[in-house]
Amino acid sequence: MRLIVIIRTLGVLFLLFSTTLLPPIGISLFYDDGGFQHLAVPFALALAVGLVLWLPFRRDAHAIRSRDGFLIVALMWSAMSLLGAVPFMLALDLGFADAFFESASGYTTTGATVLEGLDTMAPSILFYRQEIQWLGGIGVIVLAVALLPMLGIGGMQLYKAETAGPLKDERFTPRLARTARGLVVVYAVLTAACIVAYWLAGMSVFDAVAHGLSTLSTAGYSTHDASLGYFDSVPIEVVATVFTLIASISYNEHFIAWRTLQLNRYARDTQTRAFLLIVVVLIAITTLVLYATRYYDSLAEALRYASFEVVSVISTNGYMIADFSLWPLALPVLLIFSGFIGGCAGSSSGGIKVIRFVVLFKQVGIHIHRLVHPQAIRRMKLDGHPLPDTVVEAVGGFFAVYVVVFFIFMALAMMDGMDQVTAFGAVAATINNVGPGLGEVAITFADVSPHSKIMFSLAMLFGRLEIYTFLVLLTPAFWRR
Repeated sequence: MRLIVIIRTLGVLFLLFSTTLLPPIGISLFYDDGGFQHLAVPFALALAVGLVLWLPFRRDAHAIRSRDGFLIVALMWSAMSLLGAVPFMLALDLGFADAFFESASGYTTTGATVLEGLDTMAPSILFYRQEIQWLGGIGVIVLAVALLPMLGIGGMQLYKAETAGPLKDERFTPRLARTARGLVVVYAVLTAACIVAYWLAGMSVFDAVAHGLSTLSTAGYSTHDASLGYFDSVPIEVVATVFTLIASISYNEHFIAWRTLQLNRYARDTQTRAFLLIVVVLIAITTLVLYATRYYDSLAEALRYASFEVVSVISTNGYMIADFSLWPLALPVLLIFSGFIGGCAGSSSGGIKVIRFVVLFKQVGIHIHRLVHPQAIRRMKLDGHPLPDTVVEAVGGFFAVYVVVFFIFMALAMMDGMDQVTAFGAVAATINNVGPGLGEVAITFADVSPHSKIMFSLAMLFGRLEIYTFLVLLTPAFWRR
């Protein structure tokens, strides 16, 4: 492990982080809402720390190794969540646990919140809250990778440590910097399109920008306490649903499909087909149950709420126009479990990722086939290509580790006094980066104890970096030379 490389790279990333505070500072000056000093302090702190870490080692030319990459990513996401809590503490007079929870929830695109009174909050703080989700959606590390080559810093190890999904070695352009820039361009263009669509659907310019940032990051923060239910507008809900689905599909697929003008590529991608099929089935089931139980008066109304909430939860967006935890029969549990699935690998969604479930079910099918035909030899294929055994093993290992980590967090929550339903919902909402949970955390985490808020903040970070990035730091082998 090269300490100089780690320090220098963290310095660069702190400098980049400081620049993200400039837009909220500009908004505070425009609205004169009193938020300037609350944002200027963390800006100055990040800038100073970045310069101190980067300047002494700026001419060092060592490359980043995999081991360095894991530590840098884990440290940077933790540091961002900690530093990002400062504006909330200064502007809203929040305690550390609440501010850290809100910051971690934003950066990890979870969308769970402890705040109330959003409708009267300063515009600069509201925008800052939305912005950190957008940055978390694409991944601050991937954003940095697009710029690091200009500073002489390689980035493949960072990309692999931060990128979601089991197929981390695949890149859709030959050079990593071009890959990262391609992701950023697609992400930015889709965000701009979403903002315009929200504005045309009836939102104010500020709300359109704020919710555009939140939608494409599948994060779920809103500028209103009632979330998108505040607008009570079908066109706005349609915009949110469509762009949330788009954001839940791999940005690799978006980039290649648009660059080659081959939109049928989406139909050829196994992961995309599986995701959309799951969404359609869940919407159909939810709509029928809501209508059959007369929870809503008409089939159209049941379809409206079912479509929005299903897409919001499975994408791990977390927007709400209804409290699905109060829905009849098994619908609350069904929707929470859909958050375990999540969106596609390579998207901004959380959850386990659809591709892992595809691999898991293919593996089950192969084992069943071998029981019937013991001498048969079958190789698993994905989109017509053989899948390496290492990927299959990694998927199986991830599921095993996920269950163990989930159980540990849930047990700790129950030891803090939570009932089983609330503890299960809280862990599912945070480790899957969904946002809304069940029981007492269906709407807000405000009543959770301070140390549980910190624990759930860690669960968000575990989920955002897919568990292994943090677990590898706990192994003795990682620290041996």
